[in-house]
Amino acid sequence: MAPKTVKKVIKDTLANLSKENFDDFCDQLVDRREEPQVKRNRVEGKSFLVVADVLVSTFTEERAPGVVEDLLREIDCHKDADKLVKEIAGLDSKPGSSDTAGPSAGATGVNTMAEGDRSGEHFVDKYRALLIDRVSDIEAILDELLDQKVITLGNYDEILAIPTSRGRMRKLYSGPLNSAGHDGKEVFYKLLEEKEKLLIAELKKKK
Repeated sequence: MAPKTVKKVIKDTLANLSKENFDDFCDQLVDRREEPQVKRNRVEGKSFLVVADVLVSTFTEERAPGVVEDLLREIDCHKDADKLVKEIAGLDSKPGSSDTAGPSAGATGVNTMAEGDRSGEHFVDKYRALLIDRVSDIEAILDELLDQKVITLGNYDEILAIPTSRGRMRKLYSGPLNSAGHDGKEVFYKLLEEKEKLLIAELKKKK
């Protein structure tokens, strides 16, 4: 069997949605305020195959999974979003770079590539849902991320315009953090250790 690609994972995810949820997903997609935007005529009345192609061609294979995940959570399809995250993480671990880097990082202290997780998933990705729900000091974290150039001033203003901490965290994950790479996630993780000590200590104990 041919290995899965990002596009195939997205296609399978959309194929598993009910018609109602798929329609809601497409509505959320065209209503996105962020650039690049997708015009309604590119997805309205189209199949999940076409919509998946539009997603990858518009946002690239790197960013499309984050956009899809965010839209799924907007329509309360959290299980589908969680499954997507796991499958994409599995794809990322297969080329080898993450697998070779993980063990040495965890020789002492906490392995931020998710200690004990063979997928090589980063700590902040592994506990994404819990961090979104429970991080409270997001303003201070955003200040530091801006200072360290993990996010731009435009990202900063856009995220702060969202009224809730949970909404801000989701936006951070689906936007700049999704494209920041390992180094950006490391900065974010260190800030979480500093600003959310009790929460991170609790998550480190999870198996």
